[in-house]
Amino acid sequence: MTKTLHHRACHLCEAICGLTLETTQADDGSLAITSIKGDTLDTFSRGHICPKAVALQDIQNDPDRLHQPMLRVGSEWQPIAWEDAFALVAERLSGIQARHGQNAVAVYQGNPSVHNYGLMTHSNYFLGQLKTRNRFSATSVDQLPHHLTSHLMYGHGMLLPIPDIDHTDFMLILGGNPLASNGSIMTVPDVEKRLKAIQARGGKVVVVDPRRSETAAMADQHLFVRPGGDAALLFGVLNTLFAEHLTRDSHLPIEGLDDVRAAIAGFTADAMSRQCAVPAEQIRQLARDFAAADKAVCYGRMGVSTQAFGTLCHWLVQLINLVTGNLDRVGGAVCTTPAVDLVASTGGGHFNRWQSRVSARPEYGGELPVSALAEEMLTAGEGQIRALVTVAGNPVLSTPNGRQLEQALDGLEFMVSIDLYINETTRYADLILPSTSALENDHYDTTFNMFAVRNVTRFNRAILPKPAGALHDWEIFVGLAKAFAAQTGAALKPTLPPAQMIDLGLRAGVYGDASAHKLSVERLADHPHGKDLGPLRPNLAARLKTADGKVQAAPAVILADLARFAAQPLPVADELLLIGRRHVRSNNSWMHNYHRLVKGKPRHQLLMHPDDLSHRQLSDGQRVRVSSRIGMIEVEVVASLDMMPGVVSLPHGWGHGRPGVQMAIASGQPGASANDLTDERQLDELSGNAALNGVPVQVAAA
Repeated sequence: MTKTLHHRACHLCEAICGLTLETTQADDGSLAITSIKGDTLDTFSRGHICPKAVALQDIQNDPDRLHQPMLRVGSEWQPIAWEDAFALVAERLSGIQARHGQNAVAVYQGNPSVHNYGLMTHSNYFLGQLKTRNRFSATSVDQLPHHLTSHLMYGHGMLLPIPDIDHTDFMLILGGNPLASNGSIMTVPDVEKRLKAIQARGGKVVVVDPRRSETAAMADQHLFVRPGGDAALLFGVLNTLFAEHLTRDSHLPIEGLDDVRAAIAGFTADAMSRQCAVPAEQIRQLARDFAAADKAVCYGRMGVSTQAFGTLCHWLVQLINLVTGNLDRVGGAVCTTPAVDLVASTGGGHFNRWQSRVSARPEYGGELPVSALAEEMLTAGEGQIRALVTVAGNPVLSTPNGRQLEQALDGLEFMVSIDLYINETTRYADLILPSTSALENDHYDTTFNMFAVRNVTRFNRAILPKPAGALHDWEIFVGLAKAFAAQTGAALKPTLPPAQMIDLGLRAGVYGDASAHKLSVERLADHPHGKDLGPLRPNLAARLKTADGKVQAAPAVILADLARFAAQPLPVADELLLIGRRHVRSNNSWMHNYHRLVKGKPRHQLLMHPDDLSHRQLSDGQRVRVSSRIGMIEVEVVASLDMMPGVVSLPHGWGHGRPGVQMAIASGQPGASANDLTDERQLDELSGNAALNGVPVQVAAA
């Protein structure tokens, strides 16, 4: 037997930690992964590893993972040849479009799409040919308000300022739990050590969250906030900064700051306190502490994105950094300078060029909010969705009102899924096209290098050979594109393999041919542990894509949304509000089929404050019925002093025991889907992002 060490980045979450993997070659020539550890020489992650990375070998060896195209025949699945599968997709989709129009075919792309570079480089080679306006993705149940805010303020949806965590003195975190997520829209491996380093150098970490999360537990200060109340808190902070003259000048060119000051004049800490359930004096003191720090950064993540005022929240986060002089400043919020720059190579984006047919939800970047997907399938009439292409996604478990979506999927004329599993969504497909595994693929992180807390880059070649008869994800899209073009008679431009595209991007970038680094795919082969390109450096002024070259502090559509905020009703007494939560051993809906990630203490339960249990004559460990406007689930409840009274917490992504799912370990897990409670009508009206947090629920004995 021959043992070999390999180095590559983990692709399972945003942290892109460096790994050292050992393969063993058997006497018959077969290769197996025999060890996965953190790479102590990795320039970015410094040996850090989380439990998910060790499970890469479980994903590789999972007996439930599909290895060839599968065609549904009645209630059974049968293998089908690749060329026959491509021809079938082309025939069915083109036929549906010929009869019902281009928009009769829809697309849904799941979160793993951005973690696999072949999907990033080639999915649109096929999907773009469909020319449908009905494109949806996980973006609108996650980070859409981030992108929309940056599009409106900075001129490009990918110009996302990142906390300069390694140099800040004061970090304010709202709706984020990086100890569980490993950082999100903030690529930050080993985040716990980096947060503790802030404290060690005399700085302060403050967390605002309805739950005393893992991150809140190690912070210097934790403020409970009413779910959906973050915008009120942020308004109170910004108002205090203006009222008490705690602002600092910025070197950035700015348009509209006086308009902001006037527009929020009435949103004082006293006025906002009841809406967010944070005492007014605590709001004011938070503003003073933030302003007093030499280098401070305000960071909002998923908890403030997935609520009714998600875009307002992210606008306010940007403004707080801006008016305190911390935007585009070392130790504040700074944009990464990536080796492959999506800002330089793509357009700035667009917003509300068209709307969804039924509820007139706005598009962003060519996509409609996924909360509108089911109704677009179920509502008869011209433009009704009759076919669906899903890519690496499980929207039945990950988007609002999953039961309604199940009903919609069951009524489609045709569905094809590019996926590794027969899961809660793909069980409705007529055809499933599985790609090779991650370890059988090259890897370059096109997305999360854009959000890294240092400027880093790496390119990794595949560790395991491509199995005979298998196709990489990008090859699947090329095959589909060719078949569709042949079916429709459309012209199809030639394409390049992903590695060549990345090579062109590296050479054209700031560290490419015109620089001293002269980065290329070939040159990165000399850096198996990654290449460090230095700390974050202020660069926003030079990269602004707005028409006048200025930061737009007061976008008209955001100022118009203030009226909706001002008109919201006051909190209802004795109401329970549902929030989610993350766990380091999980990533959305798809990591529950691996024993090493689901073993140990159960984590699917509903968390509830003991006083709320007592008030309803419920007890710790009891099975309860949780209901909302759209549905009901049964789940075990656990008493927790970490919960804010009036708030309950349930993680999303569970609820696998549904007929037809072929994921044995996941299907045997307890738990229910939080998205059988979340409401597709509850969203951020401005962006269309789903409001998964702050859903009113009732809890009673089962």
